[in-house]
Amino acid sequence: MPEGHTLHRLAKLHQRRYAGAPVAVSSPQGRFAASAAIVDGRVLESAQAHGKHLFHRYGPDATVHVHLGLYGKFSEAKLPAAAPVGQVRMRIVGRTYWTDLRGPNACQLLTEDEVEVIRARLGPDPIRRDSDPQRAWARISRSRTALATLLMDQSVIAGVGNVYRAEVLFRHGVPPLLPGKQLDAEHWKLIWDDLVELMRLGVRTGRMDTVRPEHMPEATGRPPRVDRHGGEVYVYRRAGQPCLVCGNPVLTSRHAGRNLYWCAICQAG
Repeated sequence: MPEGHTLHRLAKLHQRRYAGAPVAVSSPQGRFAASAAIVDGRVLESAQAHGKHLFHRYGPDATVHVHLGLYGKFSEAKLPAAAPVGQVRMRIVGRTYWTDLRGPNACQLLTEDEVEVIRARLGPDPIRRDSDPQRAWARISRSRTALATLLMDQSVIAGVGNVYRAEVLFRHGVPPLLPGKQLDAEHWKLIWDDLVELMRLGVRTGRMDTVRPEHMPEATGRPPRVDRHGGEVYVYRRAGQPCLVCGNPVLTSRHAGRNLYWCAICQAG
């Protein structure tokens, strides 16, 4: 599932390419046809993201909410628009570009109140400037739940997925199964600030680079990472490979239905 930086990149792209002018909205697949007809021809006022949710605002009572889920994807191209291919849930045609949305977990037209209901159940987003990390800390500091679970709970922190979860815990030497209430406030601030830096970097580059300069291939002479997710990482999807810091094999296990990655030496607590 795309992590928060991907949705913020999409929001910036759609803001730049479609906002501020009328757009044609349709649903070649048909499942979004009635809602598409309501906003078709209207001005897209803004595109914003909160965590893994994208919001296209057409007015006070007309916001298209998209959650990509595991299989959702936007494709973009310059005009003229090609004939729809596959199950296109929503098509947007602007002045110069057009985009197709396929396979989302959610694509729905909401009122402003309904948008606020979604946002209210989300935790602070490290990429958003209006986020309050103390909201997340209030939950974490009282919880007996493992940090590996809390960091992936979108009601605690919005936008963090499996990659940023594994990497930020490694970068701060925190055992993934440490209960939230055993984390001290100083470590929490370091983790939050690091998420802000790493995820905003992801927005700028489109990559999930979490390795410090001294451990990059250019500094160590190791081969660059080859993986469909891209980016240089410490532990994510590196099970059995030597830790980039201590050399011990990276460990993996299933945790709450997802693969967990960590180094038992560097994250001994």
